[in-house]
Amino acid sequence: MPYTYPGVYITELTSPVHAIVGVATSIPAFVGYTPRGIDNRAQAIFSFADFERLYGGLATESELSYAVAQFYQNAPGAQAYVVRVPKTGGQAAVAFDGLTFTSRSSGAWANGKLGIDVDQGPPADPTADVTAFNLTITNLADGSSEYFPGLSLDNSRMNYVATVINDPDNGSQLVGVTGTPTSTTSAPPVTGIVGSGVTAANISTALSTGAGGTAAGVAHGDWGFQLDTTNPAAGSVPKLPVAVTVFSNGAPIPQSMSGIASYLQRAINAALATAVPGAAATCSVAPLVTVSGGVPAVTGHAFRISVPVPDYPDAVLSIGAPSGSTQDARTALGLMAGAGTPNPVFNVARYTLGTGNSAWGLQTTSSKGADGNPPDPTSITGDQLAFTGIYALDKVDLFNLLCIPDATRADLAGSQTQAIYSNAIAYCHQRRAFLLVDPPASIKSVSGAIDWISSTLGITDPNGAAFWPRVRLPDPLNNYSLRSFAPSGVVAGVYAATDGSRGVWKAPAGINATLNGVQSLTYPLTDEENGELNPLGLNCLRAFPVYGRVLWGARTLQGADGLASQWKYVPVRRLALFLEESLYRGLKWVVFEPNDAPLWASIRLNVESFLDTLFRKGAFQGTTPAQAYFVKCDSETTTQTDIDNGIVNILVGFAPLKPAEFVVIQLEQLTGQG
Repeated sequence: MPYTYPGVYITELTSPVHAIVGVATSIPAFVGYTPRGIDNRAQAIFSFADFERLYGGLATESELSYAVAQFYQNAPGAQAYVVRVPKTGGQAAVAFDGLTFTSRSSGAWANGKLGIDVDQGPPADPTADVTAFNLTITNLADGSSEYFPGLSLDNSRMNYVATVINDPDNGSQLVGVTGTPTSTTSAPPVTGIVGSGVTAANISTALSTGAGGTAAGVAHGDWGFQLDTTNPAAGSVPKLPVAVTVFSNGAPIPQSMSGIASYLQRAINAALATAVPGAAATCSVAPLVTVSGGVPAVTGHAFRISVPVPDYPDAVLSIGAPSGSTQDARTALGLMAGAGTPNPVFNVARYTLGTGNSAWGLQTTSSKGADGNPPDPTSITGDQLAFTGIYALDKVDLFNLLCIPDATRADLAGSQTQAIYSNAIAYCHQRRAFLLVDPPASIKSVSGAIDWISSTLGITDPNGAAFWPRVRLPDPLNNYSLRSFAPSGVVAGVYAATDGSRGVWKAPAGINATLNGVQSLTYPLTDEENGELNPLGLNCLRAFPVYGRVLWGARTLQGADGLASQWKYVPVRRLALFLEESLYRGLKWVVFEPNDAPLWASIRLNVESFLDTLFRKGAFQGTTPAQAYFVKCDSETTTQTDIDNGIVNILVGFAPLKPAEFVVIQLEQLTGQG
């Protein structure tokens, strides 16, 4: 700023402070089979209720579902991620108008549970897309739905159906779409029954003058029709056909199409309430659009009726003549061909995935999904290029704990389990995460546990910890009988609870590391047996009087005494991972800054401030900051050669707190004291 006049000049200076924020330390990721949910996509949950909504809740075949439930018993409200690895099987699908819609969640669960409704709205202006339509996708299992208005069959438009539905962020979470539209000059046929064009005035006139009546706006005689199906054939659906009385003798006739639609919907539902419980009709007014000279226009309105029938959600309904003295309302309502009017369109009530039905109305294929075998080691590990299995977590910003309960299924051999954990531990190194290793259910003795941790597992790595024995909890799906489970879900909850109350530097073990919900252990260890396993780096779960079931070990997979590793203890290793991740994220501002003394001073200022905060919380040894940590970033760590190569070196040292694993009490007897 040039100084040209006498006075006061103000200049704002850039602060050297860039606060480093510690990352979360206990966000678990669960990878394995779930009853339903999007295949191979990591999704965040914050409660077991979230898991139930997204993944279907507990399932006997899903070890992961129980692990998530046990995690939230020990760490309510915590964040977690779940990756569904599906069984080997088919995906429920349905095709119409050249498009194939496939369930994003494979397996038999989706058969008949995902429905697609198509409707059309009037064009917004004469140049509007003539292929425009609205799509509603409904999960019939829980009643949730997705609505996508204004889709197009024109693949040159941004609202092309495949582009919108398949968008990973804002598209459908229930289905994906492939294929090429059959027609690009008209919208796909709507679902349900679409009558021919009528007006409220014509309907009122027809019903008022029936049976010799003369008063306009009042029904003379009972008017109705018979509701049945053409596919499956008439009489195939129990309790159909059913008689529907739309207007009783003397009833007022609404003077608007929407009012008549409400009457019609109530009449159908009243008839179905006792005949076909669970069937619910919707009736709306649909615009009739015609195109003349390339210009679309609304030329009339018609009733659109949809009646999905339980067990037959994609049935094609029919409107027949009434029986007895009830007069035929079909012509007046535009539900039957009249003089000079087109026939109504009778389509499936709802395009439905996985019913196995084809050629029902305009639904061409509905292939069934199938449950195959539980996911194999290759599926659980996944493909990093395709973001499947554990590598689906590549799209997650941060997770710290990795749990794979399916790795120890009874149908997997020891070599398969070892292969899963070997890939998982390598991935944890990439992500600065910590692997929780479950013991196989076949280990029922101390000698078996020694063999497993010493030779069968075959992993000695600081980024993981192994636990034994397995835990026994009540199974809600089996009359609350006790069942053996992999302990990783409970352990992850203990880690999260300890981190929240004490910090990642506190060993997640001890009398306060209670295993909530655990009723017993598959093997009750004694002190002497615990003493055989602890020096091998196997963390034991124990049951003590008063304290109950607790986690009684805090060693990593490199925690065997014979290895003499600096990463022997879980809290020391997890604290280091926490510091690495926090500094990695908190120092990105340094990139492309001038590499000289002012930058080095700023780096020291910010890192020391971050470490001092942790020191005051009790994260390090020592009574002074100098004893607890140091940060070095200067001309000694960064030479001129480093500067020429664009490198700045930062050396951070910390004195970790190590757990008091052995408490030795020495007693001395004093004699001859006065």
